[in-house]
Amino acid sequence: MTDWRRQMTVTVTEIWRYPVKSMGGERLDNVAVDERGLVADRMWAVRDPELGSITTARRRPALLRCGARYAADPLGSAPEVVIVLPDGEEISSADPAVHARLSELVGSEVRLEPIPPPSDKDAYRAPRETKADIRAHFGLAEDEPLPDLRVFPLRKIADMIRYVTPVGSLVDSYPVHVITRASLAAMAALTPGSDFDVRRFRPNLVVDTEPGEELPENSWCNADLDLPNAGLHGEIPTLRCVMPTREQRGLPTDIQVMRTVAKHANRCLGIYATVSSPGTIGVGDEIVVRRSASPSRPTAMTQVGARGLKRGVVRAVSAMMPKE
Repeated sequence: MTDWRRQMTVTVTEIWRYPVKSMGGERLDNVAVDERGLVADRMWAVRDPELGSITTARRRPALLRCGARYAADPLGSAPEVVIVLPDGEEISSADPAVHARLSELVGSEVRLEPIPPPSDKDAYRAPRETKADIRAHFGLAEDEPLPDLRVFPLRKIADMIRYVTPVGSLVDSYPVHVITRASLAAMAALTPGSDFDVRRFRPNLVVDTEPGEELPENSWCNADLDLPNAGLHGEIPTLRCVMPTREQRGLPTDIQVMRTVAKHANRCLGIYATVSSPGTIGVGDEIVVRRSASPSRPTAMTQVGARGLKRGVVRAVSAMMPKE
């Protein structure tokens, strides 16, 4: 029998699904989840023909000023989506004019496309990026160091170098993103002039916890998150790029948001999770967080070796990247 060191119960207060990658999402009362995450989450994306790859609001920040919702309950691999443009105009993915309207918005040619099949790996390929590109993605000045990617497993780092998103998915790294109100409140208290609206951070699940602990979800990494009708597993903290600082629908640009997260939370806010038991999740569901008291741990020598290998890979990748 597993020996659990600590158990706590928290509550799902918001559920968000994002029909189009890098656009505003839709708030739900309940949702089905499977190994890909929330069913119908990020089924569409914007492709840049010049880059030859999927693009995001890191490169095309105007996309964040759009909202997206499904025209009906999503069924199939490419359900019709309705995009709300910044001026309030609505346009369907079925309208041939959608590509021209989005191209006009971002200032260069782009196309709205459904998620590619997993067999088409080339459709997920990342463009070659420079160190300057990486700094721009994370909102870093030229004299600031590149972010420490060692929070990611080695295999995930390798995939992030090759692909814009995991093959077969349009999420950034992992299927589900969880954030607590406590973490948002802790950051907001440090920078009272900034609005740490949950929409800036684009989570799938927003969770309420007991008062007292700041950044409580950080301790849920490698924990089981058991819901009444589904199960999740906490993976790693969510490393933040520049996107939370961008203007969104109803939210102004605010660079202090990420400066606060970088200074006080090591550039991480929220956690990623995987789906361990497919099912359904609803607002009001309780999550039992179970953390093992005696997890199987690698030997100290193995840990040191793994850290050294990962550090070496990250340094090698950084050295190979052109500066400009």
